[in-house]
Amino acid sequence: MLRFRQPISLILLVFVVVLLRFESTLVGGQQQQQQQRGASFSERLALIQLRSSLGLRAKEWPIKSDPCLSWKGIQCVNGSVVGINISGFKRTRVGSQNPQFAVDSVLNLTHLASFNASFFPLPGSIPDWFGEKLGNLQVLDLSSCSIQGDIPFSLGNLTTLSTLILSQNSLKGVVPPTFGQLVHLSVLDLSQNSLSGPIPDSFSSLKNISFLDLSSNFLSGSIPPGIGILSNLRGLNFSNNGLSSDIPPQLGDLHGLVDLDLGFNSLGSTLPPDLTGLKSLRTMVLGNNRLSGPIPDAVFSGLTRLEVVVLSHNNFSGAVPNSLWSMPTLRVVDVSSNSFSGTLPKNTFSANATTAVFNLSNNNYYGGITSAFQRFGLIDLSGNYFEGKVPDFMRGISSLRANCLQNATDQRTQDDCASFYVSKGLVFNNFGLPGTNVTPTAGKVPPKHSHKRTIILGVILGGVGLVLLLLLLILLIICTQRKGRTRQIGNGVGPLPPSAAGPAAPGVSINIPGVGEGFTYEQLLQATGNFSDANLLKKGHSGDLYRGKLEGGIPVVIKKVNLNSERRESYLAELDFFSKVSHPRLVPLLGYCLEKENEKFLVYKYMPNGDLSGSLFRKVSTLDDGLQSLDWIT
Repeated sequence: MLRFRQPISLILLVFVVVLLRFESTLVGGQQQQQQQRGASFSERLALIQLRSSLGLRAKEWPIKSDPCLSWKGIQCVNGSVVGINISGFKRTRVGSQNPQFAVDSVLNLTHLASFNASFFPLPGSIPDWFGEKLGNLQVLDLSSCSIQGDIPFSLGNLTTLSTLILSQNSLKGVVPPTFGQLVHLSVLDLSQNSLSGPIPDSFSSLKNISFLDLSSNFLSGSIPPGIGILSNLRGLNFSNNGLSSDIPPQLGDLHGLVDLDLGFNSLGSTLPPDLTGLKSLRTMVLGNNRLSGPIPDAVFSGLTRLEVVVLSHNNFSGAVPNSLWSMPTLRVVDVSSNSFSGTLPKNTFSANATTAVFNLSNNNYYGGITSAFQRFGLIDLSGNYFEGKVPDFMRGISSLRANCLQNATDQRTQDDCASFYVSKGLVFNNFGLPGTNVTPTAGKVPPKHSHKRTIILGVILGGVGLVLLLLLLILLIICTQRKGRTRQIGNGVGPLPPSAAGPAAPGVSINIPGVGEGFTYEQLLQATGNFSDANLLKKGHSGDLYRGKLEGGIPVVIKKVNLNSERRESYLAELDFFSKVSHPRLVPLLGYCLEKENEKFLVYKYMPNGDLSGSLFRKVSTLDDGLQSLDWIT
């Protein structure tokens, strides 16, 4: 009996397994049949009307087939349309002539949960009934649809929405505060529109939001601190707006945040240290704001997952945080166009070169280039004050324009570099030229007293130079006075013996070449017969007058001035007079002789009619055939 029981039991077990499989296949087939069941008459009619109003092609929506079974982008459940996706569809030639936001037939699709018309032109505004009639809608994607006008506040009634994307349109007006009612919203993208006004404080109620993008609008005001309590947030992008005020420290509570972009705004003040709480952050973009002050190293020391850091075009000062040199995960570091200053760290953080990018351009870093950049594959140091030689590992992977480096092109001028290093209390190495001082090694700060020594040395050298300048000036004055005296007496007479240089009268400066010819004493002796008494015409109070004849028979009158009996300056005064005055009524002065020490001679043209005094006081005589005395003399 036992032999027959075992086969029977085995047969029963196989029969039960086959029966169960048949039952599950039957149930699955029934469910699949329900999902693939054709659209109901009312919804089929609604889809046909939508096809006509949008001008869709038969290629995607063939008119003779069932929408739920063969229309592209249509999803149905139990014959009801739950999803429409016309993203990227093209209109017919007739439908392209007058495209409009004509989707009224969607009202009849009462079970619609998803509507995606991205990159399909729907010029016009979003109708208000979207938020009033489509209560089951969970996904609404109208990005790049050429939509205009304001965002209806009624969209805040779609409390089942999990995704709302309205980016890359021409929407204007404000962001509806009613969006705070969308408590199930996970993705909100309103970027690249023309929205204005503040970011609603009601956004702090979006507890399930994971991606929030309001970038590239005209939003203003401050970032609501309540954003910091959105613990599920993974991506936050408020860039390219007009946001001002400070970065709220509450953002540091977003421990799950991966991407943060607040660039191209007007955010000010300093970087809050609380941002060190962003433990999951991989991308931080804060460039093109008005942030200032030093950055505490603690801000980045805890952000061990960072890959991209952009702090460019702000006014940060102090040194670049050490963490940004050593963090191995970094791929892009852009701290350009700030006021960062200091010398580079000397540590070699990684010997293996990578494709990472470091942009330190347009700051105030100085000193030598160290191995701190050795781990980066592309480096921009232009617009700083680095000096010294360019390391071999930098060649071909770096931009070094406008620095103070040796053997590099397009560098700053010597004056620019020298003045900068003087402002730092350092000495510029003058591009490594011989005989110049060298700046201390990069990373070392010179002693504080070096600046004082420079000042003291400058004062001493300046004082010595001033004394030498004064001595030189005094010597120049003395030489000028001596030359002046010599010129007053002997200039224009030719070389005279030392005895010819008589004393000049004080205050008398004579242009000797302008008062006639210089005669030698021998010429005058020959002309007057050794000044014989026969040639004496008159003894005057300023000198004796002698008749004479020069070589060539020219008659002259020679005045002999005895300096022992006459005033020594009398002949100089006469010379000075004739050097300045020339008149036809005055006896012309032909020349002079200044060779004798105690006797000076003036040579005049001979006047045959005598002088004025002879004519005034001459006695009348019939024997005299010359000029007669003037008859009015008494």
